[in-house]
Amino acid sequence: MSSSIVIPSASDFVKVNVSNSKTDGIAFEKKFPKSLTIAELKEKLEIVTGGSASTMQIELYNGDRLICKIDNNNSLLGSYPIEEGMRLHVIDSFLILADEVEKFELTDTQYEQKQDSVRSFLKKNRLGKYNEEEMKQIEEKRKQAAEEEQRRADLITVGSRCKVQVKGNPTRLGTVMYKGEIEGKKGVFIGVKYDEPLGKNDGSVDGKRYFECEANYGGFVVPSGVEIGDFPPEDSELDEI
Repeated sequence: MSSSIVIPSASDFVKVNVSNSKTDGIAFEKKFPKSLTIAELKEKLEIVTGGSASTMQIELYNGDRLICKIDNNNSLLGSYPIEEGMRLHVIDSFLILADEVEKFELTDTQYEQKQDSVRSFLKKNRLGKYNEEEMKQIEEKRKQAAEEEQRRADLITVGSRCKVQVKGNPTRLGTVMYKGEIEGKKGVFIGVKYDEPLGKNDGSVDGKRYFECEANYGGFVVPSGVEIGDFPPEDSELDEI
């Protein structure tokens, strides 16, 4: 008599996100067999969260909406209304209590030296802000974006006619009146006097004036939103009948 091997189908597994309140809001995508008991699931979640299965509570979310608590260790994961893309949120009362005690009793140097802390877990697994490669890539993109804005700003001169195109706003024509920094904000900004009252100010920001124009004729935009060219002024006068 020959025996056959049963291969689990895709429907026997569920892919979900796993989060907990002690990992800086990071969610990990994981796939679990629906045949797991909740006790077995908690053991697997120990590796992901750094918590303890014995003190672990699990909540099931669809987006930000709580579906139910997964609290019966003997039940199967598939017996709960869990679907692809949902989120398992892990609450470990022991981990939270220990972390709170550490915050009050340990200096930052002492906490940094601990090998069983949440921070240590994140560092060992190179997660979130401790993923140096990912943080370098993010910083490099920010640097490139800033350099591109500066490059475009260098091509813009005060007094030039321009067209301003900013997402969510109509295309506007105007004249460049200012180029430089704005107090309290990072980067270079272009101050524009529009041909029509489609702006947000009169050339001043938070009480500090950068150029002169009538109310609602002024605006400040990043260089990438400004195109210099031979744009004739808008004709705001109505034709005579």
